[in-house]
Amino acid sequence: MGENNKTIRWGILGCGNVTEIKSGPAYQKTEGFETVAVMRRDAAKAADYAKRQGISKYYTNADELINDPEIDAIYIATPPDTHKYYGLKVALAGKTCCIEKPLSPNYQDSLSIYEAFKEKKIPLFVAYYRRTLPRFLQIKEWIDAKSIGEVRHIRWHLSKPTTAQDLSGNYNWRTDAEIAKAGYFDDLASHGLDLFTFLLGNIKNASGISLNQQGLYSAKDTVSASWVHESGITGSGSWNFGCFMREDSVEIYGSKGKITFSVFENEPLVLTTEQGEIKLHIEHPENIQLYHVQKMKDSLTHNNLHPSTGETAKHTSWVMDKIIGNLL
Repeated sequence: MGENNKTIRWGILGCGNVTEIKSGPAYQKTEGFETVAVMRRDAAKAADYAKRQGISKYYTNADELINDPEIDAIYIATPPDTHKYYGLKVALAGKTCCIEKPLSPNYQDSLSIYEAFKEKKIPLFVAYYRRTLPRFLQIKEWIDAKSIGEVRHIRWHLSKPTTAQDLSGNYNWRTDAEIAKAGYFDDLASHGLDLFTFLLGNIKNASGISLNQQGLYSAKDTVSASWVHESGITGSGSWNFGCFMREDSVEIYGSKGKITFSVFENEPLVLTTEQGEIKLHIEHPENIQLYHVQKMKDSLTHNNLHPSTGETAKHTSWVMDKIIGNLL
């Protein structure tokens, strides 16, 4: 069997909610990939997941999964504070890896993960899957075709109401400052900021203000930021997780038009120019990471460039840290 036809056997480390529909089935549906084992500390939940997904083996010990000789690659789907710990183990084992976003809770840890894989020349992917979704590729096509002329500025506002879990005081790792210093910002804003660098190029400087307005948990709950891309395009953003309504609105302003869209909602894409307004509604796949996973297969077997790697993800970590003040 030729290298391009070789089945790549995956192990999933951490089979929680994100893997149920968003990501896990994408590995099963991608030709040339096979999920052969999963790991979860709770044996009953691991066994149940493996049975439902048609996976032959399960582990309760991460090291046993990582070092299984029948596994070629590892997908790390655990909370961000464990990404460095497990990522370095996978690099040491010499195996291809995909890590859930964000790459880690901070830039220094992201850099350590990136350098470990780079040193061994092992492929490292990160699940910023919006870079592969047709909805956002259409926006990039408009930008690259100069449908709005020269891009001048991008603005994003994301807000949502306080949740019942926030009010309850029950533990939530997404709002634990030890895991996510800026709370939902770390979890959600990383998707958009990573997408913006994909659409408009890397960011050369960023700054922000972050604080906790509600006092419901240890992490920050509101952030405002400004930044500039290497091309000179400016950007601004505001994220608040204690507002009375959910809002997710991005506007890209150009010299000859504007593009409006949302990062998370499935609203139409709107292109506005002197010729009028174009609205497009582009559906996501059932398993939203499908195209991301398929492009990993293309990258591994045909050396095609993947849009979301350790290198691109560490840049997003750098931007996030600049905004919340972790870096000068």
